[in-house]
Amino acid sequence: MNTTHCTRRQFLAASTAAVAATTAWAKPARPLVGSQLYGWGQYYQRDGKVLNTHLDEIFAALRDAGYDYAEGSLDVARPEANAVFADKLKAKGLRPVSLYTGGALHTAALAEKTVEKLLIAAKVCKVAGFSMLTFNPDPIGRDKTDAELATQAAALKRLGAGLGELGLRLGIHHHTPEMRNGAREFHSNFKKCPGDQVGFCCDVHWIFRGGLPPLDAIKDYGDRILSWHLRQSRQKTWWEDLDTGDIDFAAIAAQVRARLLQPFYTVELALEAGTKITRTVVENHRRSREFVRQTFGG
Repeated sequence: MNTTHCTRRQFLAASTAAVAATTAWAKPARPLVGSQLYGWGQYYQRDGKVLNTHLDEIFAALRDAGYDYAEGSLDVARPEANAVFADKLKAKGLRPVSLYTGGALHTAALAEKTVEKLLIAAKVCKVAGFSMLTFNPDPIGRDKTDAELATQAAALKRLGAGLGELGLRLGIHHHTPEMRNGAREFHSNFKKCPGDQVGFCCDVHWIFRGGLPPLDAIKDYGDRILSWHLRQSRQKTWWEDLDTGDIDFAAIAAQVRARLLQPFYTVELALEAGTKITRTVVENHRRSREFVRQTFGG
Protein backbone atom coordinates (compact mmCIF):
# COMPACT_ATOMS: atom_id res chain seq x y z
CA MET A 1 0.00 0.00 0.00
CA ASN A 2 2.74 2.48 0.97
CA THR A 3 4.68 1.64 -2.17
CA THR A 4 1.61 2.29 -4.29
CA HIS A 5 0.96 5.65 -2.63
CA CYS A 6 4.61 6.61 -3.03
CA THR A 7 4.56 5.73 -6.71
CA ARG A 8 1.38 7.73 -7.21
CA ARG A 9 2.88 10.76 -5.46
CA GLN A 10 6.00 10.47 -7.56
CA PHE A 11 3.91 10.25 -10.69
CA LEU A 12 1.86 13.31 -9.75
CA ALA A 13 4.96 15.28 -8.86
CA ALA A 14 6.62 14.38 -12.14
CA SER A 15 3.47 15.23 -14.09
CA THR A 16 3.14 18.59 -12.37
CA ALA A 17 6.78 19.42 -13.10
CA ALA A 18 6.36 18.43 -16.73
CA VAL A 19 3.28 20.61 -17.14
CA ALA A 20 5.05 23.54 -15.49
CA ALA A 21 8.05 23.15 -17.78
CA THR A 22 5.86 22.89 -20.86
CA THR A 23 3.94 26.01 -19.85
CA ALA A 24 7.12 27.99 -19.20
CA TRP A 25 8.77 27.04 -22.50
CA ALA A 26 5.77 26.79 -24.81
CA LYS A 27 5.59 28.91 -27.96
CA PRO A 28 3.69 32.17 -27.41
CA ALA A 29 0.23 32.59 -28.91
CA ARG A 30 1.67 35.21 -31.24
CA PRO A 31 5.20 36.30 -32.17
CA LEU A 32 6.88 38.40 -29.48
CA VAL A 33 9.19 41.17 -30.64
CA GLY A 34 11.86 42.78 -28.50
CA SER A 35 14.83 45.07 -28.77
CA GLN A 36 18.41 44.39 -27.70
CA LEU A 37 19.77 47.39 -25.79
CA TYR A 38 23.30 47.21 -27.23
CA GLY A 39 22.45 49.41 -30.21
CA TRP A 40 20.57 51.87 -28.03
CA GLY A 41 23.74 52.24 -25.98
CA GLN A 42 25.70 53.14 -29.11
CA TYR A 43 23.24 55.86 -30.08
CA TYR A 44 23.16 57.28 -26.57
CA GLN A 45 26.96 57.19 -26.34
CA ARG A 46 27.16 59.26 -29.53
CA ASP A 47 25.08 61.88 -27.76
CA GLY A 48 27.21 61.78 -24.63
CA LYS A 49 24.53 59.99 -22.61
CA VAL A 50 24.64 56.91 -20.38
CA LEU A 51 22.20 54.19 -21.41
CA ASN A 52 21.20 53.03 -17.93
CA THR A 53 20.07 56.50 -16.87
CA HIS A 54 17.57 56.62 -19.75
CA LEU A 55 15.89 53.22 -19.52
CA ASP A 56 12.47 54.65 -18.74
CA GLU A 57 12.37 56.74 -21.91
CA ILE A 58 13.75 53.85 -23.99
CA PHE A 59 11.15 51.44 -22.65
CA ALA A 60 8.36 53.95 -23.25
CA ALA A 61 9.54 54.44 -26.84
CA LEU A 62 9.66 50.68 -27.42
CA ARG A 63 6.19 50.24 -25.99
CA ASP A 64 4.81 53.00 -28.19
CA ALA A 65 6.43 51.40 -31.25
CA GLY A 66 4.71 48.08 -30.51
CA TYR A 67 7.53 46.09 -28.93
CA ASP A 68 6.86 43.46 -26.28
CA TYR A 69 10.17 43.35 -24.42
CA ALA A 70 13.74 44.65 -24.19
CA GLU A 71 16.78 42.44 -23.73
CA GLY A 72 19.42 43.91 -21.46
CA SER A 73 22.54 42.43 -19.91
CA LEU A 74 22.42 40.09 -16.95
CA ASP A 75 23.88 41.69 -13.83
CA VAL A 76 25.90 38.87 -12.31
CA ALA A 77 27.60 41.01 -9.66
CA ARG A 78 24.29 42.36 -8.33
CA PRO A 79 21.59 39.74 -8.95
CA GLU A 80 18.92 41.93 -7.33
CA ALA A 81 19.47 44.51 -10.11
CA ASN A 82 17.88 42.09 -12.58
CA ALA A 83 14.63 42.29 -10.63
CA VAL A 84 14.83 46.09 -10.74
CA PHE A 85 15.30 45.89 -14.52
CA ALA A 86 12.23 43.66 -14.79
CA ASP A 87 10.18 46.11 -12.73
CA LYS A 88 11.19 48.95 -15.05
CA LEU A 89 10.05 46.91 -18.05
CA LYS A 90 6.70 46.13 -16.45
CA ALA A 91 6.16 49.74 -15.42
CA LYS A 92 6.28 50.75 -19.10
CA GLY A 93 4.04 47.95 -20.32
CA LEU A 94 6.83 45.62 -21.46
CA ARG A 95 7.57 42.12 -20.20
CA PRO A 96 10.73 40.42 -18.94
CA VAL A 97 11.73 37.71 -21.43
CA SER A 98 15.49 37.31 -21.81
CA LEU A 99 18.81 38.71 -20.63
CA TYR A 100 22.16 38.54 -22.39
CA THR A 101 25.38 37.46 -20.72
CA GLY A 102 28.72 35.73 -21.26
CA GLY A 103 31.46 34.03 -19.33
CA ALA A 104 34.56 31.87 -19.52
CA LEU A 105 33.95 28.13 -19.76
CA HIS A 106 37.10 26.77 -21.42
CA THR A 107 38.88 25.67 -18.21
CA ALA A 108 37.36 23.67 -15.38
CA ALA A 109 38.14 26.29 -12.74
CA LEU A 110 36.73 29.20 -14.73
CA ALA A 111 33.70 27.18 -15.81
CA GLU A 112 32.82 26.29 -12.22
CA LYS A 113 32.89 29.95 -11.17
CA THR A 114 30.94 31.11 -14.21
CA VAL A 115 28.17 28.52 -13.87
CA GLU A 116 27.85 29.12 -10.12
CA LYS A 117 27.49 32.90 -10.53
CA LEU A 118 25.02 32.60 -13.39
CA LEU A 119 22.78 30.20 -11.51
CA ILE A 120 22.73 32.47 -8.47
CA ALA A 121 21.65 35.40 -10.64
CA ALA A 122 19.19 33.20 -12.52
CA LYS A 123 17.20 32.50 -9.36
CA VAL A 124 16.38 36.20 -9.13
CA CYS A 125 15.60 36.32 -12.85
CA LYS A 126 13.10 33.49 -12.61
CA VAL A 127 11.22 35.15 -9.77
CA ALA A 128 11.26 38.42 -11.73
CA GLY A 129 9.56 36.72 -14.68
CA PHE A 130 12.34 36.09 -17.20
CA SER A 131 12.17 32.85 -19.20
CA MET A 132 15.61 32.52 -20.82
CA LEU A 133 19.25 33.54 -20.74
CA THR A 134 21.12 34.35 -23.93
CA PHE A 135 24.71 33.26 -23.36
CA ASN A 136 27.90 33.73 -25.38
CA PRO A 137 30.96 31.79 -24.15
CA ASP A 138 33.91 34.17 -23.84
CA PRO A 139 36.45 34.12 -26.68
CA ILE A 140 40.08 33.72 -25.63
CA GLY A 141 41.96 35.39 -28.49
CA ARG A 142 42.67 32.14 -30.33
CA ASP A 143 40.82 29.01 -31.39
CA LYS A 144 39.99 26.80 -28.44
CA THR A 145 41.56 23.35 -28.33
CA ASP A 146 39.51 20.17 -28.53
CA ALA A 147 40.00 19.72 -24.78
CA GLU A 148 38.85 23.27 -24.07
CA LEU A 149 35.76 22.81 -26.25
CA ALA A 150 34.96 19.59 -24.38
CA THR A 151 35.29 21.41 -21.04
CA GLN A 152 33.10 24.20 -22.37
CA ALA A 153 30.44 21.76 -23.56
CA ALA A 154 30.35 20.04 -20.17
CA ALA A 155 29.86 23.43 -18.52
CA LEU A 156 27.11 24.39 -20.96
CA LYS A 157 25.28 21.17 -20.10
CA ARG A 158 25.58 21.92 -16.36
CA LEU A 159 24.38 25.47 -16.91
CA GLY A 160 21.48 24.36 -19.10
CA ALA A 161 20.44 21.69 -16.62
CA GLY A 162 20.67 24.13 -13.71
CA LEU A 163 18.60 26.72 -15.52
CA GLY A 164 16.09 24.03 -16.46
CA GLU A 165 15.61 23.14 -12.81
CA LEU A 166 14.71 26.79 -12.22
CA GLY A 167 12.30 26.84 -15.16
CA LEU A 168 14.57 28.87 -17.45
CA ARG A 169 16.07 28.06 -20.85
CA LEU A 170 19.61 28.55 -22.12
CA GLY A 171 20.14 29.93 -25.63
CA ILE A 172 23.69 29.93 -27.00
CA HIS A 173 24.72 33.07 -28.90
CA HIS A 174 27.70 33.55 -31.20
CA HIS A 175 30.00 36.17 -32.69
CA THR A 176 32.88 35.98 -35.18
CA PRO A 177 35.31 33.89 -33.05
CA GLU A 178 32.91 30.95 -32.89
CA MET A 179 32.52 31.01 -36.68
CA ARG A 180 36.22 30.63 -37.55
CA ASN A 181 37.57 27.48 -39.21
CA GLY A 182 34.29 26.38 -40.70
CA ALA A 183 32.30 27.49 -37.62
CA ARG A 184 34.17 24.89 -35.55
CA GLU A 185 33.22 26.21 -32.10
CA PHE A 186 29.69 27.07 -33.23
CA HIS A 187 29.06 23.47 -34.30
CA SER A 188 30.87 22.02 -31.29
CA ASN A 189 28.60 23.77 -28.80
CA PHE A 190 25.57 22.11 -30.34
CA LYS A 191 26.92 18.71 -31.30
CA LYS A 192 28.34 18.07 -27.83
CA CYS A 193 25.22 19.22 -25.96
CA PRO A 194 21.62 17.91 -25.94
CA GLY A 195 19.00 20.24 -27.35
CA ASP A 196 16.77 20.07 -24.28
CA GLN A 197 19.56 21.59 -22.18
CA VAL A 198 21.37 23.88 -24.64
CA GLY A 199 19.20 25.89 -27.00
CA PHE A 200 20.04 28.42 -29.70
CA CYS A 201 19.76 32.19 -29.91
CA CYS A 202 20.06 32.50 -33.67
CA ASP A 203 21.87 35.75 -34.47
CA VAL A 204 21.30 35.72 -38.20
CA HIS A 205 23.79 38.39 -39.20
CA TRP A 206 26.72 37.03 -37.19
CA ILE A 207 26.12 33.68 -38.88
CA PHE A 208 26.14 35.43 -42.26
CA ARG A 209 29.26 37.43 -41.41
CA GLY A 210 30.97 34.27 -40.23
CA GLY A 211 30.58 32.69 -43.67
CA LEU A 212 27.84 30.16 -42.87
CA PRO A 213 24.60 30.54 -44.87
CA PRO A 214 21.90 31.31 -42.28
CA LEU A 215 19.46 28.87 -43.87
CA ASP A 216 22.03 26.08 -43.42
CA ALA A 217 22.35 26.87 -39.72
CA ILE A 218 18.58 26.92 -39.37
CA LYS A 219 18.31 23.61 -41.23
CA ASP A 220 20.81 21.98 -38.85
CA TYR A 221 19.80 23.58 -35.55
CA GLY A 222 16.38 25.15 -36.08
CA ASP A 223 14.71 22.82 -33.59
CA ARG A 224 16.95 24.28 -30.87
CA ILE A 225 16.08 27.91 -31.57
CA LEU A 226 14.66 29.75 -28.57
CA SER A 227 15.03 33.29 -29.89
CA TRP A 228 16.44 35.35 -32.75
CA HIS A 229 18.68 38.40 -33.01
CA LEU A 230 17.84 40.37 -36.15
CA ARG A 231 20.09 42.91 -37.90
CA GLN A 232 20.50 43.84 -41.55
CA SER A 233 23.42 44.96 -43.70
CA ARG A 234 23.92 46.20 -47.22
CA GLN A 235 27.15 45.36 -49.00
CA LYS A 236 28.15 43.74 -45.68
CA THR A 237 27.94 46.99 -43.67
CA TRP A 238 25.34 47.21 -40.92
CA TRP A 239 22.22 49.10 -41.97
CA GLU A 240 20.54 51.53 -39.61
CA ASP A 241 17.23 49.67 -39.52
CA LEU A 242 15.76 46.30 -40.47
CA ASP A 243 14.89 46.30 -44.16
CA THR A 244 15.83 44.44 -47.30
CA GLY A 245 19.54 43.86 -47.81
CA ASP A 246 22.17 41.12 -47.60
CA ILE A 247 20.00 38.86 -45.43
CA ASP A 248 16.96 37.30 -47.06
CA PHE A 249 14.63 37.55 -44.08
CA ALA A 250 11.63 36.51 -46.17
CA ALA A 251 13.27 33.11 -46.75
CA ILE A 252 14.04 32.80 -43.05
CA ALA A 253 10.45 33.69 -42.14
CA ALA A 254 9.25 30.98 -44.53
CA GLN A 255 11.33 28.44 -42.58
CA VAL A 256 9.92 29.69 -39.29
CA ARG A 257 6.39 29.14 -40.55
CA ALA A 258 7.09 25.81 -42.23
CA ARG A 259 8.87 24.34 -39.21
CA LEU A 260 6.88 26.16 -36.51
CA LEU A 261 10.07 27.59 -35.02
CA GLN A 262 10.14 29.70 -31.89
CA PRO A 263 8.91 33.26 -32.64
CA PHE A 264 10.87 35.42 -30.17
CA TYR A 265 12.38 38.13 -32.40
CA THR A 266 14.91 40.50 -30.85
CA VAL A 267 15.73 43.47 -33.06
CA GLU A 268 19.39 44.35 -32.54
CA LEU A 269 20.27 47.49 -34.47
CA ALA A 270 23.94 48.36 -34.15
CA LEU A 271 26.43 50.80 -35.64
CA GLU A 272 29.85 50.25 -37.14
CA ALA A 273 32.23 52.19 -39.35
CA GLY A 274 30.36 52.90 -42.56
CA THR A 275 26.83 52.69 -41.10
CA LYS A 276 24.82 55.58 -42.53
CA ILE A 277 22.67 57.21 -39.87
CA THR A 278 19.84 59.30 -41.31
CA ARG A 279 17.17 58.92 -38.61
CA THR A 280 16.78 58.88 -34.86
CA VAL A 281 17.18 55.68 -32.87
CA VAL A 282 13.46 55.78 -32.08
CA GLU A 283 12.43 56.08 -35.73
CA ASN A 284 14.79 53.28 -36.76
CA HIS A 285 13.27 51.00 -34.15
CA ARG A 286 9.74 51.96 -35.19
CA ARG A 287 10.54 51.10 -38.81
CA SER A 288 12.23 47.87 -37.77
CA ARG A 289 9.20 46.82 -35.74
CA GLU A 290 7.02 47.27 -38.80
CA PHE A 291 9.46 45.23 -40.91
CA VAL A 292 9.25 42.35 -38.44
CA ARG A 293 5.45 42.57 -38.51
CA GLN A 294 5.34 42.47 -42.31
CA THR A 295 7.97 39.72 -42.63
CA PHE A 296 7.40 37.44 -39.65
CA GLY A 297 3.91 38.48 -38.51
CA GLY A 298 2.85 39.50 -35.05
